[in-house]
Amino acid sequence: MPLFALICRDRPGHLQTRLDNRAAHLDHIEQSGVVAQAGPFLDGAGQMCGSLVILDVADRAAAETWAAGDPYAKAGLFDSVVIEEWKRVIG
Repeated sequence: MPLFALICRDRPGHLQTRLDNRAAHLDHIEQSGVVAQAGPFLDGAGQMCGSLVILDVADRAAAETWAAGDPYAKAGLFDSVVIEEWKRVIG
């Protein structure tokens, strides 16, 4: 299956939204079974400010569906979400 990278940037000033929804977000990752890798972006102060999620799904539509179901997205955390097909070269 192809891989898709979700590049998500948080809305400024919404760290608490991230923290409030973190457990549900992590459960979504675990329960879906399609996340190859994931982790937060950090700002200069070491605070979480976005997410990178690599999905192993059938197509872009499946990646979009996963992204829309993410509790972070449902809570309005993200300022932007970009979905790109991604090719693993190393790792």
